[in-house]
Amino acid sequence: MSTLEAYLTDTRNAFDSVAGVYDGPAGNNQLIQRMRHVLWREIEAQVTPGARLLDLGCGTGLDAVHFGQLGYRVVAIDWSPRMVERTRARIQATGLADSVAALALGIHELDRLDSGQFDAIYSNLGPLNCTPHLATTARACARLLAPTGLLTASVLGRYCPWEILYYIVRRDWDRAWRRSGVGMVPVSLNGHTVWTRYFTPREFFRDFAERFEVVRYRALGLFLPPPYLIHLYGRHPRLFAPLAVLEDHLDGLPLLRNVGDHFLITLRKRRQAR
Repeated sequence: MSTLEAYLTDTRNAFDSVAGVYDGPAGNNQLIQRMRHVLWREIEAQVTPGARLLDLGCGTGLDAVHFGQLGYRVVAIDWSPRMVERTRARIQATGLADSVAALALGIHELDRLDSGQFDAIYSNLGPLNCTPHLATTARACARLLAPTGLLTASVLGRYCPWEILYYIVRRDWDRAWRRSGVGMVPVSLNGHTVWTRYFTPREFFRDFAERFEVVRYRALGLFLPPPYLIHLYGRHPRLFAPLAVLEDHLDGLPLLRNVGDHFLITLRKRRQAR
């Protein structure tokens, strides 16, 4: 097995192992929901219901079903077969089988997808961080998008002040600086490994620059802690309430938008791109 195949297999097994509980606190707590809804609002503001959307790394289908209920037509893909099973169950339970489809397909396999053109592509909460060759993904997205179509993604950022401070206080130096690593970094999930690559917005856009232009980007998890620190958020609601207000008003400012647990970036396909 090659290194690439090992990375992909490890990551798939990790997400398979948590698929049954991913809608709970580990995968959908208040802080995650807050980030999730930012992407929802971005898509809803930019793309009219009835449009075709492609969901990259759909997880258990919360985003795909949300957009299906609003009248969008969605194709959702994920590398984890068990995540796809959960998505299909959610589609059936909500009666959206005519407008939402889920496929067991990795983002690295987009060349296998032949579903016509999409008006927009989105990827929520970091699936693109687990893609081994982002430039290849960028080419595939350009092929699948209609002219001037949008790509919106929330991406794990390279500089998370909360994470650095938290692990320095705990004297866990490896975790404090793990995002600074070059290439794919091992991240533990339920006793398994998710291979992850962290980006600044500029680093992320570099692989898309030939075919896309930036519409805008903003920080997520800048003043508020990352979702795995939900225990701190829950214990100190009065402390975090004003920080949430700051996040909502300052997360798009120059410099500040480059740091945080995630960033949300919206790109537009260049008219002549293929």
